Amino acid sequence: MSVAAAPGADARAAEADYDVLVFSRTAGFRHDSIPAGIDAIRALGTANGFAVTATEDSAAFTPDGLAGYEAVVFLNTTGDVLNEPQQSALQSYVDGGGGFVGVHAAADTEYEWPHYEQLVGARFKSHPAIQQATLTTEDATHPATAHLGATWTRTDEWYNYRTNPRSSVRVLQSLDESTYSGGEMGDDHPITWCHPQQSGRSFYTGLGHTAESYADPAFRALLLGGIRYAAGVAPADCSPRDGTGAGDLSPNVHLFYYPWYGTPAGQGSWRHWQQGGHTPPEDIGADLYPALGPYDSGDVAAAVDQHMKWVARSGAGVIVYSWWGRGGYEDGLAGRVLDAAQRHGIKVAWHIEPYGGRTAQSTVDDIGYLNSTYGSHPAFYRDAAHGNRSAFYIFESLRIADWTPLDQVTGSSIVLAQTTDTSKIAHFSGLYTYDGIAGATAPGWKQAGDYARANNLIWAPSVAPGYIDDRAVPGNTTPTLGRSDGGTYDKEWNNALDPAIGGSPAWVSVTSFNEWHEGSSIEPASGNPPAGHGYQTFDGAYGKTGAAAETAYLDRTKYWVGEFEKRRSVG
Repeated sequence: MSVAAAPGADARAAEADYDVLVFSRTAGFRHDSIPAGIDAIRALGTANGFAVTATEDSAAFTPDGLAGYEAVVFLNTTGDVLNEPQQSALQSYVDGGGGFVGVHAAADTEYEWPHYEQLVGARFKSHPAIQQATLTTEDATHPATAHLGATWTRTDEWYNYRTNPRSSVRVLQSLDESTYSGGEMGDDHPITWCHPQQSGRSFYTGLGHTAESYADPAFRALLLGGIRYAAGVAPADCSPRDGTGAGDLSPNVHLFYYPWYGTPAGQGSWRHWQQGGHTPPEDIGADLYPALGPYDSGDVAAAVDQHMKWVARSGAGVIVYSWWGRGGYEDGLAGRVLDAAQRHGIKVAWHIEPYGGRTAQSTVDDIGYLNSTYGSHPAFYRDAAHGNRSAFYIFESLRIADWTPLDQVTGSSIVLAQTTDTSKIAHFSGLYTYDGIAGATAPGWKQAGDYARANNLIWAPSVAPGYIDDRAVPGNTTPTLGRSDGGTYDKEWNNALDPAIGGSPAWVSVTSFNEWHEGSSIEPASGNPPAGHGYQTFDGAYGKTGAAAETAYLDRTKYWVGEFEKRRSVG
């Protein structure tokens, strides 16, 4: 392959399968193990078919200079080693499909560049003296850790990090702080991890302080696996996992999420809770009353953070954020909701609603705006199974007949139509239903799923625990669907997961986490709502009563998430 030489770089083998740039510039502490690290990576390259260029010249970081490499290794770099154009070149390189490997002090680098923390995963905070410690292997399938046993005892300098990266990375190894002195992260101390970075890949290990590390075959194998993953020659699932002990969050179960609520304390007046002519706080436009009461969607600490804890409890890994256009109320809250989602390992996809004046082209422009504005956030959802593309659900897509402009964005984004009519989805990436009542009978689901599978499209049918909007829309003649103590939710999930009925979905979408007006929420509803307003409760759901019933639908979602993932793994 044609490779642009890095200034001051070593000549590389001409017949290598791929090329790796090792960068070891320091502007702070300098590790005396750097030469041993370079020699080890060169030896790995010779034995495993990749060429190695070693440099400390930052001028290598240009678009042309990086274009010839499949991976870039930051080997014990420290301090501010890149200027702004060089930072931009590295970000574009990785986001565009390149690979990044950070070794040890790579976390002690580029403190003035905010994006770098996302790229490496976490920043260095402190370390105790070099000593022996035991590592736990959390992922034995990744090429970097597949050779290791359940635990690994070795000597190194053990970093503490300023933040725990678990919510936005796949942790491959963690430290057992009970086996050494000076750990400051408690029971959850990641030390080696990986994650997709837009179209590229990032791998980091906190190991590698000592020169002796680079002579250790087990550590060399870890480095090799990280380099091969980053270079794209050894595929691996690096999507984040839930760190709560409740098991993995599913990237394939998506909860429709509504950030449109407001209170006088937060917004100066009530927003949405008063729908249907009601007078909050005790009297709201819903047939169920939230366990949190009528909250403000801008209250991240008290409401949104609790929402994300509950979403994680449900096992779903993605919320689909109701978005009503640029500059609107929901757009203004999006960054803070993304921050809260990140803290709990949740990803955010987008529900583009039928705002006034929406057209096919404005939707394309919206997708570009959302990708560019929020796409670098670690909680921004990209589907690893479908080319790391972002995801957009288009509500009431049938309002617009010609969606030809979508061809501009479907190469980089998944765009779903709301329909089961496969004659109406030209230019879309797939389809979903949203309708919480239809899931009970699943009309057209199998045909839609079969068509999607045959045409490499996404099928994401929507399931709901029930539907009632009597208080939100007085006099509405829309049918209602009772919860039947959980029977309705189970029926809809069963329909979705039965190949003869549900069409074998790629994703399952849940209507909804918190659309209180429609009575479809799985967000906990108060078991003791204000009296005199006719509120329903979750009492009796799955045999639970009182406070235990409030979270019944979250916990049942967790069960169905597990069933869905089991069936996907054998299907």
